[in-house]
Amino acid sequence: MSDPVVTLYTIIVLSLVVNIGISLYGVFTRPSLVKKFICLTIFSDTLNSFAIAIGFRRVSDTYPSIAVLSSVPEESSELATFSETAVDPVPQALVLTAIVIGLAVYMFLVGLIVMYYRHYKTTHVRVVEGGSVG
Repeated sequence: MSDPVVTLYTIIVLSLVVNIGISLYGVFTRPSLVKKFICLTIFSDTLNSFAIAIGFRRVSDTYPSIAVLSSVPEESSELATFSETAVDPVPQALVLTAIVIGLAVYMFLVGLIVMYYRHYKTTHVRVVEGGSVG
């Protein structure tokens, strides 16, 4: 019988991959800039969740500990045990950075969409193809 945590992890990763595919489909096929923006936001959030899922590690039957030492270890074996069981903080730091940068990019895109709407009176990109208002 398989481990339920591995099965759950597999389901989560597969659902994230499906979500990435659906959001990319929306970005490339939806004619409205607002819908494209929403799909792009979902895509970015899914990639962030995927990065966190990759950073998860499970050692034997114990779950990982937090990556913080409350005191200086007395022996090197304690430090080795900590490094084997602690969660990798690099994906978490990268996701925090991606969230902050993503917020700035989202606000820039919202500004562009508003300017596009003010100029063309629509957010539908197929109406404005070729630079003419249809």
